[in-house]
Amino acid sequence: MRWAVTVLVAILANIMPITIAPVPAAVSPIVDLASPDAVLRWINAYRNKPDPAGVPAVVKALSRLSAFKDPETSGAYVGFIAGVIAANPGRAEELIAKMFPLPEANQWAVVRAIAYSGHPEWKALLRKFASRMPSRQVMIDKYLEGKLPTLYQVSFDNKTSTWDTLRSYVSFSKPAKEAALEPGPELLDTYWGVYFASGTYRPISRIIMMTPWSKDDNSVEKLTLGSMAKYTLASNATRDAALLAMLKAAREHHPKVVPILNEIIGAAETVETAKLRKEALTSIEELRRKGPGYKRSVSLWGQVGQGALALGCIAAAATGQIEFGLPCVVAGGVSSAALIYWNGQ
Repeated sequence: MRWAVTVLVAILANIMPITIAPVPAAVSPIVDLASPDAVLRWINAYRNKPDPAGVPAVVKALSRLSAFKDPETSGAYVGFIAGVIAANPGRAEELIAKMFPLPEANQWAVVRAIAYSGHPEWKALLRKFASRMPSRQVMIDKYLEGKLPTLYQVSFDNKTSTWDTLRSYVSFSKPAKEAALEPGPELLDTYWGVYFASGTYRPISRIIMMTPWSKDDNSVEKLTLGSMAKYTLASNATRDAALLAMLKAAREHHPKVVPILNEIIGAAETVETAKLRKEALTSIEELRRKGPGYKRSVSLWGQVGQGALALGCIAAAATGQIEFGLPCVVAGGVSSAALIYWNGQ
């Protein structure tokens, strides 16, 4: 994960711009798909004048260019395919059929895109095309059985309740968890891919839900992801009037993040996204240098014995005051992913 955070910080430092300026030109069904940049230009222009018929050729071009080689850097492409399927429910079967033949190594992207699409008959589509992807049967079965999460099954609060944690210690068993995606750079990319395909609000709403982490002072990973969500929203909104309008309207649906949305909207309207990037870099560096906020808070109490701290944790849990944020139980893990590099036009 340390490598992934380093990559994200480098992106925030503007080593590699991640936004794509909307292209007003119409999308042509016959385009030069000989390079990743050409494919990105095609995807970027897509929502201005959707061309579903051209998508299968784009999928094959991405496969040929090894864009699906690493799932952790393929989120935007998978999201785009999923968004096209969702936006064209009546033509979904036809479009998916034309994506084949596809090398076995890249077929996972089609499986995931179908599952992520939210198409009313996405399970039926997976069953129908399973014979074209026999090497992905296990993956298909897990989606059909609900053992793999779909795009909007996300755990934005991945903390296990205190009671479940204490109970697991007594019973020596872990509490059952529903299948859910963990927020990360790959998921952020995927939501952007869906937006590029559809121009709809739903993926943007999920990106907005990541922005409160831009104020996190306990986790470098969360702080970085929240900062990336905030920065990409502002950067893209500077050139996308429809997105800017969505962010303004979102203040009614996300009252808890209105101050952050106001920052994003202000940066977009004044084209001062560089300020957001600098603030994010400063916050990340400070957190790395000083350590998590809860540790800094505990250090202010002076010398606190382990026994006293344990009693404090148990008392807080018993009285429902665990929101004090004491480091009672340290559990769980983090997943790493690399954010797709969007070359600015």
